[in-house]
Amino acid sequence: MYWTLELASYLEDAPWPATKDELIDYGIRSGAPLEVVENLQELEDDGEPYETIEEIWPDYPTKDDFFFNEDEY
Repeated sequence: MYWTLELASYLEDAPWPATKDELIDYGIRSGAPLEVVENLQELEDDGEPYETIEEIWPDYPTKDDFFFNEDEY
């Protein structure tokens, strides 16, 4: 399983929190690439919903990771 920013971006608008099956269904319905669905199928399924994409990919960058000064624009 591997994630890239491009692949993870397909899950940004997913209905969080969501279970593994709900995320797979969302990926299929939203037209995400096959790699996204395959990555989701490889996730462990303990029955608990995932609260955010960070639970799936802990290295997912957040707004705090970018050095963009919003006050300048």
